[in-house]
Amino acid sequence: MLTALRCVIRRDLLLAMRRRSDVATALLFFVIVVSLFPLGVGPEPNLLREIAPGVIWVAALLASMLSLSRLFAADFADGTLEQMILSATPLGAIVAAKVVAHWLVSGLPLVLIAPVLALQFDLAQPLLPVLTVSLLLGTPVLSLIGAIGAALTLGVRGSGVLLSLLVLPLYVPVLIMGAGAVEAAAVGLDNAGHLLLLAAFLVGAAAFAPWAISAALRISME
Repeated sequence: MLTALRCVIRRDLLLAMRRRSDVATALLFFVIVVSLFPLGVGPEPNLLREIAPGVIWVAALLASMLSLSRLFAADFADGTLEQMILSATPLGAIVAAKVVAHWLVSGLPLVLIAPVLALQFDLAQPLLPVLTVSLLLGTPVLSLIGAIGAALTLGVRGSGVLLSLLVLPLYVPVLIMGAGAVEAAAVGLDNAGHLLLLAAFLVGAAAFAPWAISAALRISME
């Protein structure tokens, strides 16, 4: 099974590298959205520091959604998804591998570049590790939840709008905890609770989301 999972991750990463424009689109969207806010609200340092966690997290949330509709679309179009369902490897394990590959391509770059973009908001240096850890815990949850929506809307006309309506309400707790961790650290409060809740979200999503995705894919294939 581990060999099959490595093959799925490697395959999806190779396909993503062949479509570098799709990968770059999400990253550029994140950079542009975050960079526009300091230009729009003005150079007031206190205001920029206050809005920085929320702006970065909202931009990361929206950027992660850009590639969700393509998560299973290519496999659905060429018949690969049917072979995955009929494979001896459990479908839940296969979709978990696909979500990992999706996060490595669309989520991890956002985590790495977020501290650099946070400097535009004059965010204090001690808060940068907190921001990075919150994104590191939260963005995989966004990918797991988004994959459920992508599976439910697979092959549906206007799936992009429907996908947004399905997953955005589920993203709200992750957004609140992620931005709240940085805000709590900024005012000198303990942010361990926020980070632990993000970790709990990640564990819960990693445990249950693959099987929910599998059920949604089977429903979509029918």
